[in-house]
Amino acid sequence: MSEEARQTISYLTRRFKSVGLRPQSRFGQNFLVDLNLLDLLVRASDIQPNDVVLEIGTGMGSLTGRLAQLAAVVVTVEIDPNLQQLAREELEPYSNIRYLLQDALRNKNHLNESIIEAVQTELAVDPARRFKVAANLPYCIATPVVSNLLSTTIVPDSMTVTIQKELAERIMARPSTKDYSALSIWIQSLCDVELIRVMPPSDFWPRPKVDSAIIQIRPQAAKRARIVDLEFFHQFIRSLFFHRRKFLRSVAISAMQDRMDKAAVDRVLSQFQLGPDARAEQLSVEQMIAVGEAFRSAAGQVAAAD
Repeated sequence: MSEEARQTISYLTRRFKSVGLRPQSRFGQNFLVDLNLLDLLVRASDIQPNDVVLEIGTGMGSLTGRLAQLAAVVVTVEIDPNLQQLAREELEPYSNIRYLLQDALRNKNHLNESIIEAVQTELAVDPARRFKVAANLPYCIATPVVSNLLSTTIVPDSMTVTIQKELAERIMARPSTKDYSALSIWIQSLCDVELIRVMPPSDFWPRPKVDSAIIQIRPQAAKRARIVDLEFFHQFIRSLFFHRRKFLRSVAISAMQDRMDKAAVDRVLSQFQLGPDARAEQLSVEQMIAVGEAFRSAAGQVAAAD
């Protein structure tokens, strides 16, 4: 078995000690040490020979090496230069890995452009290539990474990632539950989502303080086509949940204050029989798409009339 495949606690502690390093909590460095679960993540990702795979969080390269054995190219991103150097040493036999040393995020609402450019370059080599994401995501950036990947010019065929169990529950939450949020609506409006496995802290080193989960997110073109203006819809739902306990009318007025007056907001809400006691968290994904489009259309009519 190759070195990078042996991501066990004993191996990692020995390797870190040999170079005088420790895992950095500020970078979310928690290594998945159950090799069966690493293999499960890879199997669920269904990597094919024509796939370009994006991995965010190279770590020690254990997942990277498994992906490189199956994919056309692996674009792997690491923020910690010491860790990337260790991974490069472990992964030296592979010629189809492209390393990026940087923060995956430009800011909380955008991925770093160089990541998108690297993936686009690899996809352009062959029109048969497909884009997938497979990663043990650092918890500190998991939410913006998953969310922002759906807003890029290249949407992955699938994202199979390890994240906090709490985040997985938010992504999959149903209306009128405590976890239902703008993130739930954003991802469910565009994708099919499947929970693959829940994992306790003991499956990682160092142990995190929370349970984790492997989740698969599969963007669907038919779902995406229902939304006329993705940017407007994303901003709209985020505005509605900014003060989630307020009534829908109040947050809608605030969200649309630069585009329409209160009377116009009331006319839209009346189309859906949404009374004064309605709240955003009660609306299903389908209802939210319809309401969002009604507000977008009404705002456009107001602007055209001015």
